[in-house]
Amino acid sequence: MALYEHVIIARQDISAQQAEALNDTLKALVEEQGGSVAKIEYWGLRNLTYRIKKNRKGHYSLLALDAPSAAVKEMERQLSINEDVLRFMTVRVEELDLELSPILARKERERERERDRPSGPRGGYEDLV
Repeated sequence: MALYEHVIIARQDISAQQAEALNDTLKALVEEQGGSVAKIEYWGLRNLTYRIKKNRKGHYSLLALDAPSAAVKEMERQLSINEDVLRFMTVRVEELDLELSPILARKERERERERDRPSGPRGGYEDLV
């Protein structure tokens, strides 16, 4: 079986739960065809560089797949029929990167900074003491 990375952009009108349900549907489809999904990352609602089908934003997801080519073709066929999917791209890779993608790693670093930042107003009484 071959290794693939697959990125999906879904319409902004659907909820985050519906976007994740789409990911689960794709996972089930790949597993039905004899493949496996090593990683699913939901990147959230992000701005598009340009409008796609009158949408300015989209729900982005990344899937790391270990699947036969027939499973990938069937998954792409299903996505081309689905009205909620704006774009998708599948790339064959030599090995799967199971670490956090740079997009989620940056979000995680920002959360850590927010958590480490002292709470309270800036320049207030707490800063003087």
